[in-house]
Amino acid sequence: MQKDLLKLLDLSTEDILLILDTADRLKAERKAGKPHDFPPGKTLAMIFSKSSTRTRVSFETGIYQLGGQGVFLSNADSQLGRGEPVKDTARVLSRYCDCIMIRTYEQAEVEELAQYSSVPVINGLTDFAHPCQVLSDIMTIREYKGRLHGLKACFIGDGNNVANSMIVGCLKCGMDVSIASPEGYRPDKRVLDFASGVAGCKFELTDSPAAAAVGADVIFTDVWASMGQESEAEKRRIAFKGFHVDDGIMALANPECMIQHCLPAHKGEEISEKVFEEHAQEIFDEAENRLHAQKAIMYLLMSR
Repeated sequence: MQKDLLKLLDLSTEDILLILDTADRLKAERKAGKPHDFPPGKTLAMIFSKSSTRTRVSFETGIYQLGGQGVFLSNADSQLGRGEPVKDTARVLSRYCDCIMIRTYEQAEVEELAQYSSVPVINGLTDFAHPCQVLSDIMTIREYKGRLHGLKACFIGDGNNVANSMIVGCLKCGMDVSIASPEGYRPDKRVLDFASGVAGCKFELTDSPAAAAVGADVIFTDVWASMGQESEAEKRRIAFKGFHVDDGIMALANPECMIQHCLPAHKGEEISEKVFEEHAQEIFDEAENRLHAQKAIMYLLMSR
């Protein structure tokens, strides 16, 4: 493992599998009531430029379950919100805390924070990447399917941060990947360049949800307008017409196809209420696994 978790592009397949194996172990220990072998007294600084339910609760609960403490900092609570340079915040928090998690907009802000921090930095979400979410997704897929290599993962919708990380994570775990996004809403070029160079896995980019869904073992989707894109909601509703996971799409996938949704869901837009509820167990297992995967990340980065 590297010092930081900034994006899945930085991780090897072995790094990803180490996180998954550690998450499985920590989850089993928690279910059995066994204590975790984690150094006591660790502190996690949690910086939130974007509000959250799952990210905040899972990280704060996770560090507590490991035997440490989380410190919540919103823009209103910190000098970052008043214009303090990121590099100065990094150098200060490094002297107080053992790890920094940040949920923000620009990937460059996370990269700069890590550059100047002497303690590990975890990307809780940026507009480019959502590594913790996709590690949780892959963990869930492996729980349900018993394997990753050779499965087909499909993403239908906006080529956003979740799609970017899903492409990288699934390909690095030996899965075939198909992406259906409308023109103008494709995944990041850096990710597409990576995908085109992966040997041994199939990668498909199309504007046809039906074509992408054929033979899928797991279908991912996300809202059409993410946080900060509310002003584009109507424009996106038009652009994403037909990019909807419903019974017709599920009929094209493999019979035991799973659904993964990072939540919150806009039922009736990117996914039908019927399909969501039929796959709710998988989706909320996925949400729970945010806790276990992030505990694994903290365990690996903070136990050194």
